[in-house]
Amino acid sequence: MENFIRKARGKAIRAVCAVRGRTQTLSLHDFCTRAKSAVQNREGQGTLDVAITVLISIVLGALILGGLYLLVDSTVLPTITQKIQEMFNYKG
Repeated sequence: MENFIRKARGKAIRAVCAVRGRTQTLSLHDFCTRAKSAVQNREGQGTLDVAITVLISIVLGALILGGLYLLVDSTVLPTITQKIQEMFNYKG
């Protein structure tokens, strides 16, 4: 466990150093120019389309998971329970 924590800490430190190095190479003028262009950008790039697609996929995923839950709960689990009970009630 100590080894895992040590490795995770090392990765986090390396990631912070990499981000710090990237931000220090940008001048304040470059940073302000990029920020200004990002704020002034009026292109939605299909934001509404992406939002609708995500909502549809969430609803379909919920329906599929609900159907699988009903199938497993009503069909598979009673069969498994019955087979386990038959296995332990074996009088051979």
